Amino acid sequence: MASLFQTPITALRGVGEKKAKLFERIGAPTVGDLLYTFPRGYEDLSHPIPIRMASPDQPCAVRAFVTRTPSAVRVHGGVTLYRGFADDGETVFPLTYFNNPYISHALHEGEEYLFYGKVTFLHLKPGMTTPEFFPAASCPPVRPIYRQTEGLNSRTIQQAMKQALLLLPETVHDPLPEDLRESHGLCPLRQALEDIHFPSTMQALEEAKRRLIFEELFLLQISLLLLKNGERGESGWRMTQDATEEFWQLLPFTPTGAQRRAVREAVADMAGDSPMRRLVQGDVGSGKTAVAAALCWQAAKNGAQAALMAPTELLARQHFATLSSFFSGTDVHTVLLTGSTPKKERAAILASLADGSAQVAVGTHALLSEGVEFARLALAVTDEQHRFGVGQRSALTAKGRSPHMLVMSATPIPRTLALMLYGDLDLSVLDELPPGRTPVLTYAISSEKRRRALGFLRRHAQEGRQSYIICPMIDEGDDDRASVTEYAARLRTEELPGLRIGELHGRMKPAEKEEVMGRFACGDLDILVSTTVVEVGVDVPNAVVMMIENAERYGLSQLHQLRGRVGRGSQQSYCILVTDAQNQEAVSRMRVLCSTTDGFRVADEDLRLRGPGDFFGSRQHGLPTLRIADMAEDLAVLRDAQDAAAALLRADPTLSLPEHRRLRRYAQRTGGGQTSG
Repeated sequence: MASLFQTPITALRGVGEKKAKLFERIGAPTVGDLLYTFPRGYEDLSHPIPIRMASPDQPCAVRAFVTRTPSAVRVHGGVTLYRGFADDGETVFPLTYFNNPYISHALHEGEEYLFYGKVTFLHLKPGMTTPEFFPAASCPPVRPIYRQTEGLNSRTIQQAMKQALLLLPETVHDPLPEDLRESHGLCPLRQALEDIHFPSTMQALEEAKRRLIFEELFLLQISLLLLKNGERGESGWRMTQDATEEFWQLLPFTPTGAQRRAVREAVADMAGDSPMRRLVQGDVGSGKTAVAAALCWQAAKNGAQAALMAPTELLARQHFATLSSFFSGTDVHTVLLTGSTPKKERAAILASLADGSAQVAVGTHALLSEGVEFARLALAVTDEQHRFGVGQRSALTAKGRSPHMLVMSATPIPRTLALMLYGDLDLSVLDELPPGRTPVLTYAISSEKRRRALGFLRRHAQEGRQSYIICPMIDEGDDDRASVTEYAARLRTEELPGLRIGELHGRMKPAEKEEVMGRFACGDLDILVSTTVVEVGVDVPNAVVMMIENAERYGLSQLHQLRGRVGRGSQQSYCILVTDAQNQEAVSRMRVLCSTTDGFRVADEDLRLRGPGDFFGSRQHGLPTLRIADMAEDLAVLRDAQDAAAALLRADPTLSLPEHRRLRRYAQRTGGGQTSG
């Protein structure tokens, strides 16, 4: 199985270099990755019904004989309609396809098919428009539906998946020990992979899902526990001199009680016999950077070095500017290292880190690159920790000798869930906002009031303030959801002409994103139209309005994260939620956002309204990447997996027994946040 993760997707028939890039976009650059690209849903074709029993506009399967092959009928507007008829034994009903000459040759009179789609009624008579169809004799009982990308549809992914499954060896190396599988009633890995993609029955599908969900969560827990147990040996840097009061005097503001508490907890860790492993979890704007700076100061004043790693160059530059201002006029020297650092400057920085003359390094993944050596690295800090897996955290700490580690997350998570998912870390919570921060006022409006809201943005632009507008799509889609490109163009030409409007979305190259965000940060743009890629970004204190289109499409936690992009300065800031949704869940979510700015209360309400699953969306919102587990459904499985992992490691702490060596390899490869896929 491991070799399939080294087999490029181009090994599959019909997948050339061009199509391989599309598979890479859905997270499947190799055959092994494709096998772990699970369907987003399924069509149950195993229970066809007579068409007369169908509910209007509800997808269903209907088994019927074609009584008349579809033939062309021209209608107005240049559209060619193809209409035929089928008989399910009780009802003769029409089949309608648009601009599809292929259909006349694909459906044959007198042959039986299974049609799948929505049933429509005209004058109380049922019919099907553009249904999918399969020969009745070879129709799959359950059909997988995969997440698509432009140029790569679900049917193409299905065909590739069939080939990938044929490449599985006769005996698939299973990461789960046999006795563990038997005690939890889990099927073997090969069976699970075959049945998750092409199940013979719905029961087979459920068994496959249960096994793969358990595997994913079990490997996550094993990775976290191995990290926790393996790295907490003897500390390489016991910091006995507490220099934090000296640091607090450097700040141009008074630290909050929560900041002082978090630093006090961390300083106590750093003075202990084992290396600190601590998560600082704080609401947006709660002052995590000041906590990180205090600990970097602590390291420097104890004769050691610290490194702070951020996920983007723009964020790294912001942290560098903040720390440099804090340490201005002191003997603590801070350097910045990113991928774009000039060669000559980079050489000087590397030399200063290697000889210890630079005590604090701020940077991106460039800090992990070969040639970066520290004289006395005692503290490794990662910001926006969900952008970094356990493996990358470990790579940074490997630059030192058992250094202390601090990871920071801006996603408020209920404590019980955080402890379950960050099992390798101790937890500090920042639950106060710094003084001078004004709570963001939040309002929910219907789309009828959009023009008025845009006028509100214009007035703030005329006063020199900036705004964000969030859209859920990049390109114009098949539905009425707003898109970044179309929305920005309309603002420039129709609704807000004369204002400087930029756009930002996930398909832009990293350098393009950095350039646009940099222009917004320095005030060259009045309004930034964006997808949720701004959810975690640099501080723009001058941005005072966050307007979110189709707000019902986001979970509470994500809406709260987006709202946190404004209110970073002293000016009153606003969040405008635009939605026409009337369902009770959406209304409840909007009501919560409008009533509180407390991220921890938002998180608790999220659990109450939707279950823990909202913390595990496509972006994962600060938690490890999960391919199949859904915390709204699988929290009980997580507990079982935790118990099983803990019990197994009690019996074999280093996974050195022969029956556990394969599990160890899988756990090491997962990086503590990926599945064995």
